[in-house]
Amino acid sequence: MKNVVFGTSKFILGMTAGAVTAAFVTSASTAAFADQLTVASWGGSYQDAQSKALFQPAAKSMGITIKEETYGGMSEVRLMVKAGAVTKDIVASGSGSAARAAAEGLLEKLDYNIIDVSTFYPTLKTDYCVGGDVFSTVMAWNTKTYPDNAPKTWADFWDVKKFPGKRAYRAKVAGALEPALMADGVAPEDVYKVLATEEGMERAINKIKELKPHIAVWWESGAQHAQLMKDGEVDMTTGWNGRFDVAAKDGAMVKYTFDQALLDYDCFAIPKGAPNKDLAMKFLAEISKPEIQANLPKYITYGPTNKAAYDTGKIDEKLARMMPSHPDNAAMQLPVSLDWYSKHEQKAAAMYQDMLTE
Repeated sequence: MKNVVFGTSKFILGMTAGAVTAAFVTSASTAAFADQLTVASWGGSYQDAQSKALFQPAAKSMGITIKEETYGGMSEVRLMVKAGAVTKDIVASGSGSAARAAAEGLLEKLDYNIIDVSTFYPTLKTDYCVGGDVFSTVMAWNTKTYPDNAPKTWADFWDVKKFPGKRAYRAKVAGALEPALMADGVAPEDVYKVLATEEGMERAINKIKELKPHIAVWWESGAQHAQLMKDGEVDMTTGWNGRFDVAAKDGAMVKYTFDQALLDYDCFAIPKGAPNKDLAMKFLAEISKPEIQANLPKYITYGPTNKAAYDTGKIDEKLARMMPSHPDNAAMQLPVSLDWYSKHEQKAAAMYQDMLTE
């Protein structure tokens, strides 16, 4: 749970693996400085928060330089790894995308003798990706459009008679199928059981087809769905809670609910063949420390993955209760299944894209 793709990324996507190697051989050879790391994330208010809360404080503590880039996600990592021309040391990733990338052999195994995760929430790390923040995919609405009788459930999101107005929905499959099934009456605890079958995936996609005439925008990034609400371009959308909180601070008339939201986390991974693997591992250890993690909620309302961050005194009670991982909020949500994404995302994504292009 966010993609801003600049010139380099667009250039890569139009090249063959051989051309990628030629294009990156110079930058790859100069990237491996002993005191510099290249870290890639998704841009916008999210990366700005990461930079202020995590990247720069950790770099200062370690006495190193961080080169920040934006990137297009694991598809870009896949191209670089296959070309043997990896220029990024650390990448931010959604948990599901990281699970799939790990299964493809695109990531380095993390050394938890170096990275201390002893006070992490147990489900917020894998052998190949360490949690950086907890977020929720929520339903948000324009408070001017719905000043009194606000939508409360995914069924309301689909109810265009009771809640008329323009919708926005994600253009990628991650976080798209689960709300559709809950809107279709599937209990949250049964969602991934249903999605484990092709029939279940078709059921979810058919439900989205019902709403398709009312979807004005298929959003592709967190910055985009936040801007949609700031501009009043749509009346209701899915999206990431922290982005909406930032938008609200900027004057957007937006609210959201954690009820039936998808509880998920972003993580950090090291691409296979990263030029500064050893230093990257130490950097991940630094940004995983509770005193560093506790900085993040000051800039965006995503919860720390290190439980000890709440004991640092940096996060007051009011702010803690805005976090997706606060017990009261987490209890209302469906935890995202990494097992489902590692096994079924590729097939589900193909089906979803077919639906979008129909």
